[in-house]
Amino acid sequence: MKVTKEMTENKKHSNCPLPHDHGEENMEELLSHIPEDSVIQSVSAAMKQLGDPSRLRIFWLLCHAEECVINIAAAVGMTSPAVSHHLKLLKSAGLITSRREGKEMYYKAADTELVNSLHHIIEKVGEITCPF
Repeated sequence: MKVTKEMTENKKHSNCPLPHDHGEENMEELLSHIPEDSVIQSVSAAMKQLGDPSRLRIFWLLCHAEECVINIAAAVGMTSPAVSHHLKLLKSAGLITSRREGKEMYYKAADTELVNSLHHIIEKVGEITCPF
């Protein structure tokens, strides 16, 4: 039996059994908790942005401090235009926020559950001791 996209979509939102029964207990319960597409898209977008080492480094820094582009560039050893490009992508993924003070823009990690979780995962996986 060929599984079509329509069948897959219908399975996500129903209690229909899977095509093959492998004896897994609580499978219906598990299937009822599969995240909605919007949640998966949001997490995927965030993780995609953090897949770049430069953005990961900038994100980690901004989890600990609010900084301007020039200071971020100096801290991570990049040019200001390159940092600005990465900040734009991080901001569009909802990972950081910005505020203007006079002519200066300041950036910091967004205060969300997703950002806090990603911050802790980065430190756990990288065996990094949080400075604060």
